[in-house]
Amino acid sequence: MKPSLAQAFGRNFLGAAPLWYKQVILAFLIINPIVLVVFGPFVAGWLLIVEFIFTLAMALKCYPLQPGGLLAIEAVVLGLTSPEGVYTEVSHNIEVILLLMFMVAGIYFMKDMLLFVFNKLLVKVKSKIVISLIFSFSAALLSAFLDALTVTAVLISVGVGFYSVYHKAASGQSSNKNHDHGKDDSILPVNAEDLSEFRSFLRDLMMHGAVGTALGGVSTLVGEPQNLLIAKVAGWDFLEFFLNVAPVSMPVLVCGLLTVIVLEKTAWFDYGAQLPDTVRDILNNFEKEESQKHTNKHKAQLIIQGIVAVILVLSLAFHVAEVGLVGLMVIVLLTSFNGIIEEHRIGHAFEESLPFTALLVVFFTVVSVIHAQHLFQPVINLVFSMPVEHQPIVLFIANGVLSAISDNVFVATVYINEIKAALDAGLITREHFDVLAVAVNTGTNLPSVATPNGQAAFLFLLTSAIAPLLRLSYGKMVWMALPYTIVLSIVGGFCVVYLL
Repeated sequence: MKPSLAQAFGRNFLGAAPLWYKQVILAFLIINPIVLVVFGPFVAGWLLIVEFIFTLAMALKCYPLQPGGLLAIEAVVLGLTSPEGVYTEVSHNIEVILLLMFMVAGIYFMKDMLLFVFNKLLVKVKSKIVISLIFSFSAALLSAFLDALTVTAVLISVGVGFYSVYHKAASGQSSNKNHDHGKDDSILPVNAEDLSEFRSFLRDLMMHGAVGTALGGVSTLVGEPQNLLIAKVAGWDFLEFFLNVAPVSMPVLVCGLLTVIVLEKTAWFDYGAQLPDTVRDILNNFEKEESQKHTNKHKAQLIIQGIVAVILVLSLAFHVAEVGLVGLMVIVLLTSFNGIIEEHRIGHAFEESLPFTALLVVFFTVVSVIHAQHLFQPVINLVFSMPVEHQPIVLFIANGVLSAISDNVFVATVYINEIKAALDAGLITREHFDVLAVAVNTGTNLPSVATPNGQAAFLFLLTSAIAPLLRLSYGKMVWMALPYTIVLSIVGGFCVVYLL
């Protein structure tokens, strides 16, 4: 029976999302104006945050850009924020937007080299604990000198590469045939169990690596966007920042790596999946086939990718330009010297990053609501009403909780400016300011691993192409991050109290 026009509108709204999900989003849009009128903008603002987090949690049901974008548009229409306020938040975070637009696309053109290197690593290293430690420590080390989002882009590229190689083989298709690894319709029944175990194996590595970006990102001036902001306000250079934060960041790094070992040994929190022998054999065969197919042209491409990778690391380590501009340089170099000059081939590189870039702008709209309605002001007042000796740990906890539900860059901006104002007013000493600045930095970086929206790298992983392939939902990420959240929060808090 042909659907009526009204039914067609209903089916088109949010497309293939479940009916109950569509009804919930419509309910949000109807309830928000009522709450605003009855309870005021403060309550309506907090309700908007909860609703937006819901859209993130349901990312596998519907990409959050559409429902989150509708909520953001409504927030502007209702006056919870203004177009000017949104633009201000976006302009303050232009570095992150440029990074996503260009750096993630740049990594796309390096995927052959990354897959070549990591495939050798995965095939040669038999111990799951060792390979997990390598992923976590490598992510931490790279994040300390590069950027967590860049490192996460590398992890995603490697993960999708591994998955597609086995998925094609498990479907009984030749390696030179085009294949849609997003659908399991062609998976041979004999390979279904191994595919499920391989998903769990890769999911473990992605989570170890994602947490690793937080372990390393907290420790240096360039590790996370808010670190640079804090360093500018505090007047710290690269070495001063590292030394000031080291009493917290170094013990946390050690305990974080120990957590990797414990989780893999005990198989708690859904960790501990092993690489099936059949999958290892297929990856091994793939490596041999690729090695045999290496022509001088392909070898030259790998060499160019390796050289550009070195240029990338040095450029970011010495901060020669904003990260996004370095990413654009990487795109130009790799495409120029590897002969990629057709527009449609270049366009594929942006497919992964631009949807998330759009989602991040929507996220900044929610942050603008937080700013405009002073939703965090009660927490700020509470912190500064505490005795001086209790302020660092309270600041650490407050930053962690607020970062987990909003944006750690915004939270860091609010708090570092508040304590700088207190220093300028003579209410605190310079020594106490330094301690509080470290509490702000570590608080926004460590406990915020609790949720995907707590860190941009986690949110990027959740909304990336690999999340649905590995069945990595919002709830699964929260569950698998929980042991890290506990360890990082407790160890970080202990260090703030006793080692600063």
